[in-house]
Amino acid sequence: MILAAPGTPCRIRPERRRGHNLIALAVMALMAGIWADGADADGPGNVHNTDFRGALAAAGQAAASTQAQAILAPPPEPGAESPGASARVLTLEEAHAIALKNHPGIAAADYRALAATEVFKQARSGLLPQANLYGSFVRAGSEDTRIMAGGLNNPSVFDRTAFGVGVSQLITDFGRTTNLSASTKLQAHAEDQAAQTTREQVLLGVDRSYFAVLQAQAVENVAQQTVNTRQLLLDRVTILAQNKLKSDLDVSFASVALQDARLLLQRAQNDFDSSMASLSTILGFREQQHFTLQEDAPPPIVAEGNLAALTDRALQDRPELGTLRDQRDAAIRLAQSLRDSRLPTISAVVAAGDAPSHDARLPDNYSAGGIQISVPLFAGGFYLARQHEAELRAKAAGESLRTVEDEVTRDVRIAWLSLNNARERLRTSQQLSRYAATAYQLADARYRAGSSSIVELSQAQLELTSAQIGETVARYDVLVQQSALSYESGAMLQASAALPR
Repeated sequence: MILAAPGTPCRIRPERRRGHNLIALAVMALMAGIWADGADADGPGNVHNTDFRGALAAAGQAAASTQAQAILAPPPEPGAESPGASARVLTLEEAHAIALKNHPGIAAADYRALAATEVFKQARSGLLPQANLYGSFVRAGSEDTRIMAGGLNNPSVFDRTAFGVGVSQLITDFGRTTNLSASTKLQAHAEDQAAQTTREQVLLGVDRSYFAVLQAQAVENVAQQTVNTRQLLLDRVTILAQNKLKSDLDVSFASVALQDARLLLQRAQNDFDSSMASLSTILGFREQQHFTLQEDAPPPIVAEGNLAALTDRALQDRPELGTLRDQRDAAIRLAQSLRDSRLPTISAVVAAGDAPSHDARLPDNYSAGGIQISVPLFAGGFYLARQHEAELRAKAAGESLRTVEDEVTRDVRIAWLSLNNARERLRTSQQLSRYAATAYQLADARYRAGSSSIVELSQAQLELTSAQIGETVARYDVLVQQSALSYESGAMLQASAALPR
């Protein structure tokens, strides 16, 4: 099984694959030569021995010549390498940074948080002085012009050109504006926590996509190795069948095994391309990008015996819980604000101005000030119903918080169990892979010795491939479950910041 070591790109270069194929061809020629020697010992009556040894010798010379040319050939120019060699090398820490910078969901969450901050400023402005500049240019139809309709009074209208300023300051509304400002501030903080939640969700998606690409790459390498092995077996069996040392049934079984391996390789290649497309999207790219990934595992989380500590940290640090707590508190303060809206409002009002041109009966300037008191008396039950609505919504927010806290506790436990189970499955898969490799070696030796059929060898190959793929999947599932536990325990951003730089 070929797996990249941590910190190194895991994609096998085409020239290395060609070298593997050449070595396999040379081994095929050597092993076939051994069988030819065994067949020669059957007696001089075997008419196929001479041709068979000649074919094997020619194949061996061709393989040796081709391999020698590959070894002695000068290295390719930097610009002449395959397209995969020019792909950008990407570490997990770099992927996190790109996603945090490019992902549109994070930008949208940040904009919502900024918008909520502006709502807080709007509510807070009620506590600050309000100033307005006025200007009037009036011409009356006659000296006795009066406004007769539209009001209870009939003020006089005089010719004038005047300007002035009016200033008002809230003295007290008995907590209404203060509670409203506190509610909007809590809502703004809730949006900040929601943006934090979005970042952690994006980072979790990056980890899953990143490890999915590495897993698909490793499975593709296993599939390619399986194709090479079964191609070697088919070539070997074909030569032996041509020399009447094996039957056509062996060739058929070897061909079936090869085609099955090719199907496995095609699925693995498709999975790799799909995983790369998902990674490109989660990083914020519209078009698919091509990366060569490095296997940088996240910092390990000890998952044995500390479930209670992880749960406590999740209940304290999970940003979505912070969002719900702020929303509950904001609803409570809003209910208090609506309760206070039935109380009086006391404000100071000052007005002053000048009239450059005016009727002779008007003064050249004016100024006035006073205290205004507004008391809501009756609105058909509007204020009381609005207060009750806010109080009920605050209670609903509190119950929603309890529900999510229970779900977070459950999710942490499930993630903790899944990580432990993934580690156990990895250890079991590694043992299974070793046993399958040993079984394959024994089956191959028995088949070479002629004491077993190709069915037994094909079954051993199938079990080895399945075990190698199972080990690969289990290996990356550990990393995915580790990231999931980081997210569920509220340590996703801390884990991202702790990655090696």
